[in-house]
Amino acid sequence: LELIEHELEVNKVAPDQVIFEITETTAVGNIPRAQEFAAHLNKLGCRFALDDFGAAFASFYYLKHLPFDYLKIDGEFVRSCLDDRTDQLVIQAVVDIARGLGKRTVAEMVGDQPTLELLAGLGVDHAQGYHIGKPAPLAKWLVGGKRKAQRAK
Repeated sequence: LELIEHELEVNKVAPDQVIFEITETTAVGNIPRAQEFAAHLNKLGCRFALDDFGAAFASFYYLKHLPFDYLKIDGEFVRSCLDDRTDQLVIQAVVDIARGLGKRTVAEMVGDQPTLELLAGLGVDHAQGYHIGKPAPLAKWLVGGKRKAQRAK
């Protein structure tokens, strides 16, 4: 926590521009510590995403006990959602839950345009995956110490 606070201050990064991803499997190891960590950073203004949501059986427990801003829909449900009605129903349910809580959603592993369009139709807010853009070093997105004005559409 001290390192994060220090880096935010030294680098003059607005905390609301930082999103920490917490995986369910990491949080389950020590819920009280995860709550403390998240609450502290939340007070600073940082945001949180529950990563791989739906991959573990205790997913709904975390909705109640961890502060978060985004639910990241596990790629297991996204990868074959064009052809799998169960995947579509799970995605829709996660979107509905997120909306009901005033949160946003991110679909992982989006591999093509038809999947992206289906997800948009289901109400998913954001997408990640090779179709959107490949992972790259942070330096690629920085020019002269300032963030490039690039956005995936």
